[in-house]
Amino acid sequence: QVQLVESGGGLVQPGGSLRLSCAVSGTIFSISSMGWYRQAPGKERELVAGIAIRGSTNYADSVKGRFTISRDNAKNTVYLQMNSLKPEDTAVYYCSLGAYHGESYYPGYWGKGTLVTVSS
Repeated sequence: QVQLVESGGGLVQPGGSLRLSCAVSGTIFSISSMGWYRQAPGKERELVAGIAIRGSTNYADSVKGRFTISRDNAKNTVYLQMNSLKPEDTAVYYCSLGAYHGESYYPGYWGKGTLVTVSS
């Protein structure tokens, strides 16, 4: 059974940084693409960043240049480094395991989420 567990969320001031981690159980991590989504109150869940099996990445326009997704296949873990955080980045962040079809990422498994609050 595949399980995804996020960590690293919390309260941070505008301009600050956080690093989210997502540990994946099971043996399919190294052959799977991964994605980070977020959902703010009253809004739809949106893809923030994705990383393919071989390490290519894509980002939402709103986070380009500020967020970096990376993966460590030896640790079955995907990370989201978030810098220059803004109040509008406040959301529950979800880790997903899925696949790319062309340039589009499709999630298959989800974590339970971790809350990121950006506020002074």
